[in-house]
Amino acid sequence: MPKGKTNSQNKSLRELKKRLVFWVERYFYKPTLFDNLLSFLLLPLSWIYCFAMFVRFKSKEVKDFNIDIVSVGNLSVGGSGKTPLVTALASRYENSAVILRGYGRKSRGLFVVKEDDKILCDVNISGDEAMIYAKNLSSAIVIVSEDRNIAIQKARDLGAKIIFLDDAYSKHDIKKLDFLIEVDAKNKRCLPSGAFRERLWASKDAITLKENRDFKRVVHLRDKSDKMSLVTAIARPSRLDEYLPANVVQKHYFEDHHSYTKSELEDILKNDGSETLLVTYKDFVKIEAFNLPISLLDLEVEVDDAVFDFIDNYRMRD
Repeated sequence: MPKGKTNSQNKSLRELKKRLVFWVERYFYKPTLFDNLLSFLLLPLSWIYCFAMFVRFKSKEVKDFNIDIVSVGNLSVGGSGKTPLVTALASRYENSAVILRGYGRKSRGLFVVKEDDKILCDVNISGDEAMIYAKNLSSAIVIVSEDRNIAIQKARDLGAKIIFLDDAYSKHDIKKLDFLIEVDAKNKRCLPSGAFRERLWASKDAITLKENRDFKRVVHLRDKSDKMSLVTAIARPSRLDEYLPANVVQKHYFEDHHSYTKSELEDILKNDGSETLLVTYKDFVKIEAFNLPISLLDLEVEVDDAVFDFIDNYRMRD
């Protein structure tokens, strides 16, 4: 098969994937009349799915790993600000570790991304979110693994005293303190009728955190230029709109965890006539090696002391 035809087919598949991802985000969070009708028709499947999740929850036996474990997650699909919140929490404690699945990485299994202040792999192995932790947490251990249980044991072996799990509410077999970020969603139904992966089960303890009540975002614009093109691959990218400066000449949204190529970013700079690419840290860790002109929209969070009180009280429970 001619190379040009293969490249064209790959481009078409990427575009189809992008359209599908953005349709799903719209269906869940900004539905049209047709989307609402489809959601109603899918209700029976949602009831079955939600019941299955409840049975799964009730079937789990909680294991105590004899180490303080804190989970930060959300019940719905899509972005909620977990990464900056986990970063803010983990940075407060010595001998901390962050464990996550590493969604979007080009690897499988357990990898220690950072240990002893050294980053041990590249972003293709770690995934974008794990690399954010590795770069922003000066001394924390960072581990990616589909199996959180073996990763917890690994973190203990490496000397961790407190572990933060990124997006682990559904890991009901792990004894932990659960924080859930509240996400505004008119549709509270379970998948596939709505965006919710699971319910906050009545018999499960969890603390709900809300933005601008329990934590607030602090935005720093670094290396800004007079003409910037926003390029980002985060879930629900329209969340960034309120933080954008006026001199963004164009917005380019890619599906969550998209792997950029240098040529597509060079084309954006050329076609938009921009001086720099404006990116989030999640994008930056994937493109910094390209040596392109970059402006950084650095989104951090400030956490209310009451949240740390929950953690400290949990650590002192025994």
